[in-house]
Amino acid sequence: MIWQGDFHNARQLLLAMSKRLISKKQTEQLLNKPILERFHIHRLHQSQRLNILSKLLIPIDATYLIGLNRAPSVVDVLSHVLGPPSQKAYLISLRELLGFIGAYEWFKKGIELDERFMGPSPMNKIFPYYGVFSPVRGEYLSLIHQAPIALGADHFVAFDIGVGTGVISAMLLQRGVSHVIATDSQARSIECASDNLKRLGLSDKVTLSQCHLFPASKANLIVCNPPWLPGKARSAIEKAIFDENSQMIKGFLSGLKDHLLASGEAWLIMSDLAERLGLRHRHELEQWIAQAGLTTVEILSTNPTHSKAKDTSDPFFEARSQEVTSLWRLKLQQML
Repeated sequence: MIWQGDFHNARQLLLAMSKRLISKKQTEQLLNKPILERFHIHRLHQSQRLNILSKLLIPIDATYLIGLNRAPSVVDVLSHVLGPPSQKAYLISLRELLGFIGAYEWFKKGIELDERFMGPSPMNKIFPYYGVFSPVRGEYLSLIHQAPIALGADHFVAFDIGVGTGVISAMLLQRGVSHVIATDSQARSIECASDNLKRLGLSDKVTLSQCHLFPASKANLIVCNPPWLPGKARSAIEKAIFDENSQMIKGFLSGLKDHLLASGEAWLIMSDLAERLGLRHRHELEQWIAQAGLTTVEILSTNPTHSKAKDTSDPFFEARSQEVTSLWRLKLQQML
């Protein structure tokens, strides 16, 4: 449906549609299902809901102006998310546009992190781009902060695999790493990380490379915080959450033998939510580690502090409230 009336009325219509697509009876039926079946049904419902809500369209002109009464200016928003105007009028999903606006507000404001991780304010902020996973959950950052680093080498190089916003690279440098080579398969993540590292004055200590997993060299420390749930991503932002057939985790582990220095260490940061939802068997990760010729030195773990872990209305509350995030310290087997 193409909306040509008042912009605020379009938002009200979208909100009303969203509420009608969630019924109390449907929610109650969902909660009575086993948790794995519940997860798959919930994902299906989300996909169907997204498909319906995305059909409410509004016009955008060639200069990124909305031709509706009481419409906000979105020139800066769309320029940041989509790039310069294409000089061609088109239709855009109102739901998607509101997502762009919300993400842009987060970008302008920035995410303020614990000062222990990156230093005192204002140098403790990260500015996430749309479609790049935001470091709003501090559990994994606290693990990176506390994991021991043996900085014995004169030039201690670390790889940050899947750089995202660049927050892990910044933390590793703050902990004394000499240089970071950070990779990501997504151009937008590379752009986001470059922006953040420049703001922090760290650009000269990080080499950014758009590639799949590893650069063509070796490192003293290799860190990866991959997507935690096996499954197919349905949007850009879901690529930081879903890893189809656990390809990234397996690729990271199997590639360490060719990229980790003999005396080096790899850190794999993982949540056990997939196991608690029944998406992955509990011993699979341990098997992949052994098959890759690696051994576990230590596992550092922490409990969730994010809001969903306390939200009893969440359909996966029992899993989220017991979720454990761990940092696996790994070495090549022949070095032990």
